[in-house]
Amino acid sequence: MDTLDLVAEEVRKCQKCRLWKYRKNAVPGEGNNKAEIMFVGEAPGENEDIEGKPFVGAAGKLLTRLINEVLGLSREDVFITNLVKCRPPNNRDPEEDEIIACSPYLHRQIELIRPRIIITLGRHSTSYLFQIMNIKMESIGKVRGKFYTWNGHEYRILVFPTYHPAAALYNPPIRKILEEDFRKVKEALSSKPISLDNFLYGSGNKGEKGNSDSSK
Repeated sequence: MDTLDLVAEEVRKCQKCRLWKYRKNAVPGEGNNKAEIMFVGEAPGENEDIEGKPFVGAAGKLLTRLINEVLGLSREDVFITNLVKCRPPNNRDPEEDEIIACSPYLHRQIELIRPRIIITLGRHSTSYLFQIMNIKMESIGKVRGKFYTWNGHEYRILVFPTYHPAAALYNPPIRKILEEDFRKVKEALSSKPISLDNFLYGSGNKGEKGNSDSSK
C-alpha cells in the first residue's frame, strides 16, 4: 500500500537522475496528508537542500505569511512540495530529463492526498501540469489567477497557477498580485463543493477544463 512516508523514503534514496550527486538532502515535501490545498513549486533551493524541507528560505517565509495571513491557515493545514525534489546546481532551472525522472513522485503524492486545489508556484510546475491536462501554456502572467479543472479517473482537482514567491523578492509589486491570487483561493475554499462550478464559471472567473490520466 502506497503512503506519503513511503514516497518520502524513496525520494531520499533516489538516484534516478544526476541531481542526487549534488544534493545534501532530497526534499520530498511536507504537510497535511488530507490537505485541501497542495502547493507545487519548482525545485529546492540552497536552504531547502540544507534542511531537507520545502520553502524554508526567504521565498518560503513569504509563502508562509501568505498562507497564514491571506488563507487563514498554517503550513500544517496544507501540503507543500516541488516538481523536482533535489536542488539543481547553482539553482538553475530543472532540465527535462530531471523532471521526467522525478515527476512520478509528484503524481503519487497527488493521488494519495487528492487535494481540492493545487496551487502551482511559477512557470515550471504550471507548465508541467498544463501539459498533463492538455492545456496550452502561455506566460505565467497570462495564466495566473484562474482555476483550471483537472479531471482524473476518480477525482477532479482545481489547478490554480500563480507567481513563485521568489519573484516577489526581486519584483515587489508581485507581492500584491500574490495576495490577490490567494484571496481568490480563499473565496473558492469557502464556497460549498456543490456550487463550485457556479463560482468558477458563473461569476466571472472563466476556468478552463482539462482531461488527463495521472499515470502519464
